[in-house]
Amino acid sequence: MVDNAAALSPASATADYDIFISHATEDKEAVARPLATALDARGITVWYDEFELRIGDSLRRKIDAGIAGSRFGLVVLSHAFFDKGWAQYELDGLVTRTVGGDQVLLPVWHEISKDDVAARSPSLADRVALKTSDFTIDEIADQIAEVITDGRQPESGRALRHEDAASAETSSC
Repeated sequence: MVDNAAALSPASATADYDIFISHATEDKEAVARPLATALDARGITVWYDEFELRIGDSLRRKIDAGIAGSRFGLVVLSHAFFDKGWAQYELDGLVTRTVGGDQVLLPVWHEISKDDVAARSPSLADRVALKTSDFTIDEIADQIAEVITDGRQPESGRALRHEDAASAETSSC
C-alpha cells in the first residue's frame, strides 16, 4: 500500500497542505482530533477544521480551499460519516480530485465493516483502509506519514502550526 499510494501522489509544489481530514463530528474526539494532532507532530501539514476554521469564515469556501490545496485526502469512514451532509460534500470533492489524479484518497474505517462501507459506497470499499479496531491512532499516523513522505523524514518546522499562526497574528497587532 505505501509504495503504490506514494507513487500516485501528485508532485505538486503548490499544495498548501499534505492532507485534508474529513470526518463526522461524532468521530472527532475518538479519531479525527487525535489523528490530526499526531500527524502534525510528525511534521505533516494538516487541514483539519479545528486548525483552520475561524469565526466568520465561509465553511464551504474554507473546505473547498482545503480540499483543493491538499495532496492527500483522508476520510474517517463511519456510520455517522455516511449520514452527514457536510461529510458527503467533502467526500464528493475528495473523490473528484482523486479520479482526476490530483489527490490520493486514504480511508480510515471507524466502527464500520467492509460490508457496511460497500453498502454505502462500493468504490470506497475497494480501497485499502486502516481500521481503528486494528491499529492505534499513533500506528495509523505512522502509516499515513510514511505514505505522505514516501518513507522520507518530513522537514522539521516546515508547517506553521495553528497555535503559532494565532499567536503571530495577535503579536503583530
